[in-house]
Amino acid sequence: MADGEVAVLVVGGGPVGLTARALLERWGMRVLLVERQGELSPFPRSRLVNVRSMEIYRQLGLAAEITANAFAPEYGRIRFRDTMQDHDFAAAAMTGINAPVPESPVTGVVTSQDRLEPTLLAAAKSPARFGVELVDLAEEADSVVALLAGRRRGEETRVRARYVLAADGANSTVRRLLGIGTTGPGRIGGFTTVVFDGDLRRWCADQPAGVYFTAHGLVAPLYPEGGYAWFVPTPGEGAAADWPGLLSRALGPDVRADIVRIQNWVMNAFVAERFRHGRILLSGDAAHAMPIVGGLGMNAGIADVHNLCWKLAGVLRGWAGPSLLDTYETERRPVACRTLRQAVTNTELMLDVQNRRREQLRTGRAVPDHVDLPWSERYFAQHGLVLGVTYRSAAVLAGDGPDPEPPGADYVPSAEPGRRMPHLWLARDRSTLDTFGEWFTLLTPDPAAWTHQAPWPLNVEALPGEDADLCGLTSHGALLIRPDGHIGARWPGGPSSEAALHHALTAITAITGRSAA
Repeated sequence: MADGEVAVLVVGGGPVGLTARALLERWGMRVLLVERQGELSPFPRSRLVNVRSMEIYRQLGLAAEITANAFAPEYGRIRFRDTMQDHDFAAAAMTGINAPVPESPVTGVVTSQDRLEPTLLAAAKSPARFGVELVDLAEEADSVVALLAGRRRGEETRVRARYVLAADGANSTVRRLLGIGTTGPGRIGGFTTVVFDGDLRRWCADQPAGVYFTAHGLVAPLYPEGGYAWFVPTPGEGAAADWPGLLSRALGPDVRADIVRIQNWVMNAFVAERFRHGRILLSGDAAHAMPIVGGLGMNAGIADVHNLCWKLAGVLRGWAGPSLLDTYETERRPVACRTLRQAVTNTELMLDVQNRRREQLRTGRAVPDHVDLPWSERYFAQHGLVLGVTYRSAAVLAGDGPDPEPPGADYVPSAEPGRRMPHLWLARDRSTLDTFGEWFTLLTPDPAAWTHQAPWPLNVEALPGEDADLCGLTSHGALLIRPDGHIGARWPGGPSSEAALHHALTAITAITGRSAA
């Protein structure tokens, strides 16, 4: 017996779970979100909303508010110093954060997770129950029954869901209950976040940054109006450490700092062996935990649920077959593996800079304001990784061409199947990306040449001739864009038959001919 029923139970109330809740509500799904903590996290945690995530939030109508609450673009830099009171000896820009890029209609931002989450919570009206912990799962033929317990009073309830979307973090209860293992380095080490108030304007106002790497740890401004966080490996004495003294030595003389709160946490690096177990799907840190350098973890999780939620909606609404959900792991797990490798590389690159500096200081060869950075100005190769993702699965009609090379540092726009549809301006302030939503989109110079049959949600958009040329289309060609903005099919010269679009949608959504009729 269950005390209630929903279409999707979302486990975890961080940015990934909250984004999933908003996306699913847009599709008209009945959603319940549960989060074991009693409130949104008061800690800054993730610090970067990258370009691709901001594109997703633009689709949800949230980009302007997120930007208004974030730091100005000039904070889109990292700086290296011996101490906070010294000059930079190295610096680099965060591409797509410090200034607009032509490949996207949006700019990413530096913002703290505790500033982002209230915006995401307010973006949907579906119930979100904080202080409620998932303690057990029972899979049935057509649903999952979740046992939930209130953490304050211990009262238990059962909720029946058609599907469970787990976004409950690196120490995922759901992943543990399912017995899903992980691959990768695993635990990297224990770290501590010290949130403090202090006046560092003397050393930061003229040289703003989202992150300052020092010999004493990482210092980050938290909010435009003030506040800082100090991230450091947890010392051996742990909770008994003299945090005021340690922080004072890290910041240097003449700085008064008042500690607001302290959090100990573990940095992990792994990818789950599976992202799906029947009607239960893992996302975000439950599916892959990333080292924090480069800000890839949260953003990868947001891309996870953007990929997954339209597929869940299609299956639940009947215009997609259940096997469409298999393509979630097929598409996202390789991305997670590449992202983990990049995050580990980011960490190694950061440590390389600091090691070079220590060697300069040790040998007396230190140059006050210069260490050659072992990476380009593109800040840890983010651009190609986040915008250049190519999916290969049954949900992409890729033709007979070779599989693409994994994305590298550079992003080269492409209208090939599986790629994110390139950003092109269709009108003032209206991008090709703005034509996507809770539907498939057909972009074509000749809308009249294409016929569509139910049951799929579809929007046909005229593509100007010059943009069609850039996409390699003739005057009768077309691109079929999935709801997540990735190209599902491409007809450069036009439809091969009147049923071409119908056949493509049938194949992409894994629906049987009888069901699709």
